[in-house]
Amino acid sequence: MQRDVLPVKGITCTNCAAKIEKRVSEEEGVAACQIDFATSRMMIDWNESTDRTATLRSIEATMGRIEPGAHFVKEETEMPMSHRLLWRFGIAFIFLLVGLYTDSLVMYGIAYALAGYDVLYAAVRNVWHREWFDEKFLMTIATVGAIAISEYPEAVAVMLFYQLGEYFQARAVHASRRSIQSLLNLKPTLARVLVDGREIERRPEDVAVGSVIIVRAGEQVPMDGRVLKGNSSLDTASLTGESLPRQIGPDEDVLAGMINLEGRLEVQVERPAAESSLQKMIALVEQASMNKAKTEQMITRLAKVYTPVVVVLAAAVAFIPPLFVGNLEEWVYRALIFLVISCPCALVISIPLGYFGGIGAGSRRGILVKGGEYLDVLAEVGTVIFDKTGTLTTGRFEVTDIVTNGELTTEELLRLAARVEMASTHPLATAIVEQTGPVIPFSTIQEEPGYGLMAVDGEDRIYVGSARYMKKLGLFVLGETSGTMVHVVKNDRWLGRIELRDEVKADAEQTIRTLKQYGYRTVMLSGDRHEVAQAVGSAIGIDEVHSELLPHQKVAEVERLATAGKVAFVGDGLNDAAALARADVGLVMGGVGSDTAVNAADLVLMNDAPHDVVAAIDLSKRTRRIVWQNITFAFGMKALFLLLGVFGLASMWEAVFADVGVALLAIGNAAG
Repeated sequence: MQRDVLPVKGITCTNCAAKIEKRVSEEEGVAACQIDFATSRMMIDWNESTDRTATLRSIEATMGRIEPGAHFVKEETEMPMSHRLLWRFGIAFIFLLVGLYTDSLVMYGIAYALAGYDVLYAAVRNVWHREWFDEKFLMTIATVGAIAISEYPEAVAVMLFYQLGEYFQARAVHASRRSIQSLLNLKPTLARVLVDGREIERRPEDVAVGSVIIVRAGEQVPMDGRVLKGNSSLDTASLTGESLPRQIGPDEDVLAGMINLEGRLEVQVERPAAESSLQKMIALVEQASMNKAKTEQMITRLAKVYTPVVVVLAAAVAFIPPLFVGNLEEWVYRALIFLVISCPCALVISIPLGYFGGIGAGSRRGILVKGGEYLDVLAEVGTVIFDKTGTLTTGRFEVTDIVTNGELTTEELLRLAARVEMASTHPLATAIVEQTGPVIPFSTIQEEPGYGLMAVDGEDRIYVGSARYMKKLGLFVLGETSGTMVHVVKNDRWLGRIELRDEVKADAEQTIRTLKQYGYRTVMLSGDRHEVAQAVGSAIGIDEVHSELLPHQKVAEVERLATAGKVAFVGDGLNDAAALARADVGLVMGGVGSDTAVNAADLVLMNDAPHDVVAAIDLSKRTRRIVWQNITFAFGMKALFLLLGVFGLASMWEAVFADVGVALLAIGNAAG
């Protein structure tokens, strides 16, 4: 099975997108079809031995039949929006004014034809293809019915303002897409590779790991790497939302998508282009609109039955009361008002706009959300659980003290530990290795996650790890301090310990204080010693601290806390994958560089800062509030005007203004 990702244009209605997905999935040779409404792309999974060219022509015809003007874009670029519809509106409006002044049926007819010929055509064609019920069908019945009972101005007005609403809806969709499209357009297209002293231009996909690339002032960093030469400042706003430039120098990391503001940099590539942090960000954003929130799914299901129900109710309003009170024409007019007001545009477009507006706003400030459903869940949590190392603390340890039993010097003990720790990526291991400089690792090293490592050196076994590891091995160790300790044992003799410390992040205390002011319960889970974890927890005001936990014990604690309500887990992606996956919603800090983190988490916080947890919660609550404001407002206003229309207290003019006004207000609320 193979997949094509094809840019499309002209799909501005999520209800139509759902219908297109369904029809395309039924095409011969198509295994599945998904439309990414946020990024205007169609994903088609093909069965083997399919004539794709012929099928794509059929698919494009299906798209145009369901939503006129929808088609594939030959180049993956956002095309300028056509103002033809607005010109049609203006000309038709002039003819309507002339018709009102002269009471000319010809003027009304021209105005109606100019305003709604495409709506009529789409409705008739949809009926012919058994696509009976949609908003175009509603508008056609309402306007043709108004003409039938000689309400010509109302018929033209309904079609005119329906088209005006469609125009502003398309503009709102276009504007909301731009925040997401801007990230997708960041993908670098050129890298300057240094070869034998010469700069050669290549595609990033053709540059091997280990190559040296040149980034000039004003250019975009094309690939993830480490600076070899040069000093500069980088604009990281496109990735993190951070407005202040970041100073950079030799031996510091740079990421694809950052902009070099000043000097010339020589950068050694550390990841292939396809695995860069920017590419992972793009993949997350592309994936986001596929994970629909329950509210979106509910509205999509509702849209399938909404229009048929409305048509049946309108028929009941038109024909049942006249059986008892007479005056058929008056009740038909009220039924037509009912149809106009009940058009579902405000609901089916404003709710998805609300969610991917929230996703786009998050991406602009470095908060990547995998889908609307995770914003919903985050808004419902009552407990926020934090990992310690790398999440609330910097995770950058420094060796502060070395104690030996006298057999080795402190330098010898450190080098022995480093030869073992080179096999681990744990922050403690990294700090020890960086303290010693280059060493030759032992050839045989085994790691026991959550405890430590064991190396074989001839007949000897060297153990490096926590006091808990030593206790598990039945070995006696010396020393209790307030810092984090790594013990070194050879066979059954304790050789000494290395003490390390890391610092609490600058904004950790304020983050916890804000969460508690919001009413959240805060918990910290750590694998570190009890004394160290308690000291950090007390310093920043955490409600509850659990220490000396192995990865599976962290998961057990998350499960226990989840019994009292929904929980969010915030980790750094090193040893937290299981806990991130088990929580109702997982947030990973600065984890785009880690595949494990990206796969396990639901939100990625690019800035690696605790205060972004608060920002993510604020974003989720704002998005949820906007969505429910739109649902309540749209249903409430429609219900009010439906009652007014049925009881003869609203005209068709008021109905069309109410329908378009509700739609535009809801769309504006979502897009704002």
